[in-house]
Order: sequence, then structure tokens, then C-alpha cells
Amino acid sequence: MTGIHFNWVGGCEIPAVDVAPNINPSDLADCVGEFARADAGQAHEAIAAARAAFPGWSRSTPQQRADLLDRAGTLIHERRAQLGELLAREEGKPLNEATGEVIRAAQIFKFFAGEPLRPGGELMPSVRPGVDVEISHEPVGVIGLITPWNFPIAIPAWKIAPALAFGNCCILKPADLTPGCAHALVAILQEAGAPAGVVNLVMGRGSVVGDALVESPDVDAISFTGSVQTGRAIAARCMQTGKRVQCEMGGKNPLVVLDDADLDTAVSVALNGAFFSTGQRCTASSRLIVTEGVHDAFVDRLRREMLTLRVGHALDPDTQIGPVVDERQLQQDLDYIAIGHAEGAEVIGGSRLDAPTAGFFLQPALLVGTAPGMRVNREEIFGPIASVIRAADDDEALAIANDVEFGLSAGVCTTSLARARRFKRDLEAGMVMVNLPTAGVDYHVPFGGRKGSSIGPREQGGYARQFYSIVKTSYVG
Repeated sequence: MTGIHFNWVGGCEIPAVDVAPNINPSDLADCVGEFARADAGQAHEAIAAARAAFPGWSRSTPQQRADLLDRAGTLIHERRAQLGELLAREEGKPLNEATGEVIRAAQIFKFFAGEPLRPGGELMPSVRPGVDVEISHEPVGVIGLITPWNFPIAIPAWKIAPALAFGNCCILKPADLTPGCAHALVAILQEAGAPAGVVNLVMGRGSVVGDALVESPDVDAISFTGSVQTGRAIAARCMQTGKRVQCEMGGKNPLVVLDDADLDTAVSVALNGAFFSTGQRCTASSRLIVTEGVHDAFVDRLRREMLTLRVGHALDPDTQIGPVVDERQLQQDLDYIAIGHAEGAEVIGGSRLDAPTAGFFLQPALLVGTAPGMRVNREEIFGPIASVIRAADDDEALAIANDVEFGLSAGVCTTSLARARRFKRDLEAGMVMVNLPTAGVDYHVPFGGRKGSSIGPREQGGYARQFYSIVKTSYVG
């Protein structure tokens, strides 16, 4: 990407108020590109453009909406190599993971291309003679989409696609750290034929652009994915102004390994869930709760496997774990490793690594001998760091797993159907994985959590309709 990449408002790129470089975390000498930062005024221009476009788009035919999303999905898939390299450079995911995320974005658009043609609704008789009742779904209006840096094309895709499928117009505010994928995605939507103002892009700081979206009376709903603190503040402000709100926030996800688990499976599941994508996933396995009978063997094997993981440049085909996204996140990871050590944990790995290029490389860390009350087991770290908690039996493991404020994803490794059934039922999480990593979900099924992890309706699949449309009940006499 060369030159300055501008915001998209009303179908046009608009001049930059400010510009910031997008730096490759694998190579600090590599500038991915320069990206515009909007101010509040440009955010309000984008809101006005979406508001102006809404009457026409909300009354477009299902086929028009389906065709746009299908064309966008095709273009994304055709450019998966180019987009995958962009994602790897700006976010730090290894190239194979980055390309997989791009393919997932294409699949999301293809799935939602079918949703306008499956509008649902009901027709039923009233309890009163001679009266019919019709239940239909209508667009919400103008929706602000605020997305994080860790999945810079998949999460914008899973917000934009349903917003458009159900007849809404939107303004995308991507994370300041990863504007490149968002810019490329919106450019593809313009190329695919999105009418002016239906999709708008305002890159910039959350404290400026995000605040403008949340505060504007002309924005009908906010869908946010990011930190707990920010999500709770957004939800409270939306409640005050009557906006519909959806927030996906943090996780402190448990993976329970029971005495009867297949150790090969359990170690593979833990390794993937805790450390891949540099642990920068809200669904990562950050707490490994292991029962007494298998604890020592599991820790020994996981330690050996973890220390063989290849950390390096995201574009190196041999890399398994890429860099941490930036200096601030790296320092947070190192701080938590130090906190765990001070609290009494044995730290395996966790050193900052040198590489041929200057970057934010961190060896994965395993914190052994931790207790449930330690900070490293209560607070979301968001890095390649997992702690191990010893449990006496199934009952204690389940109690520890549920004893946090979050409830996004949880997993259990067992060869017992009865134990699997119990943990599926009793784990307090929106998603439960049996003999699978806690991170890794399908695009056609609902995504979301419980407790402090999520606010509002689920994302993805057919359940996205619950947020992106409004139910209307009509009576005809």
C-alpha cells in the first residue's frame, strides 16, 4: 500500500484531517502505509451520509442486497493472497493464519448474501375474529460499528455483512492499530457496487471517532468489540440515549483437563487455544485447570511442546507464533508475567526475543503452580500466556472454571460422554468446546458470551438478525 489512504464517506474518499503511519510489528522499519485519521466533524459527515442513504437502501430488494454481498465475498476470496499479506504485515498473524482469516471474511459475506432471501416473519390469526396478525422484520437504521485490532478483517466483515443484509446503513470505525484491512474491505464494497453512503469508513482514535458515533442522535445502534472497560462505558451511554447496543468484550476462558483425557488431544488443544494467534484472542485458553491425576504429565508435555514453537516474522513460512501487536501490548504481557512470578508462579518461557528484524517478539509463557485468586487468573492478559491451576477433582475444576466475572468460551478435555455432558451443561459460558480449542468458531452459528463478556444479542449466523433488525407486529381487520 502506497500513499495516503483516506476515509470513505458517501461513496468518496475525503481529505485527511490527520495522518498516522501503520507499522509492521514484525519489522518496525516497514511502514504498511499512511492512513487518515478522522475528526469528530468527519464522523458526523459519515453519519449524515448513512442517514441520507438509509431510505433507499432499506427499501432495496432482497436480490440487490444479496448480489452486493455475494460480489464482495467473491472479490475478497479472489484477493486472499494480497489481503492475507496485508493482514500479516499490519497485525502480526503468521501468513497462513492471516490468509485463513481473509477466507473467513469471504465466507461471512457469502453466508449473509443468502439472508435477505430468508427474511422470516409470521402470519397468524388473532384471538379476535376477522383479524390477522403479521410479524415482520425491519432495518434498525444507521449503525456504528467499532471493531478491534486482533481480527482486522473478519470482525468488520461479521458486522458489516449482516448490517447490510438486513437493510441498514453503517459507519465502520476500525482499531487505530489496524486500519489497512478495514480500508481494503470498504474499498472492495465500493467496487462491488455499494450505493453511496451505505458503507462509510472513519478511521481514527476511539476517543474522537468512537465517541462521535456513540453520542450522535442520528446513530440508531452501536455494535462494539473490544475491551471490557470501553464496552461497559459504551453500553451505559447507549442506554442513556436509547440506542440499541451490542458489546463483545473480554474473556478469561478455562480449559479443563480431566483425569481421563487423551493427553495428546489435551496438549494439542491447550497449545492451540492458549498460544496461537499470539494469544491475542478473546476466546484464548488463558486458564488451564488440570485435575490431580494427570496434572504433572500434562504440564511436562505442554512445556516441552510450547518451547518448540517457532516465534518469528509473520511472513516467514516457518513461523508459528507472530509478534505481539505493539509495544504497549508487549509491555502489558511482560508486566503480567512479572506479576505471576511475584504471586508465586513458576514461569516457563516468557522472554522477549531478538530476531533479524526489530519487532515485538515474545516467547510464549506458561505459569505453573498458580491459585485461582491470583491476578493472572482473574484479569484478561491478551497475550501468549497461560496459567495452570491444579484441581482435586471434577467438582473443584468446574467451580474454579466458573469463578470469574467472564463467560465467553470454555472447554473440557475428557473421553467420558457423561463428563462431557455435565461440563457442557454446567460451564457458565456462551460457548463450550469438548476436546477442541476454546478459540475457533464457525461463521454460521451464534457467537457470544455470558456474564461480563457480552451485552446484547449474539453475533453471526442467523442470530445476527436479532440485533440488525426490529420486529414489527401488524394487525389487519
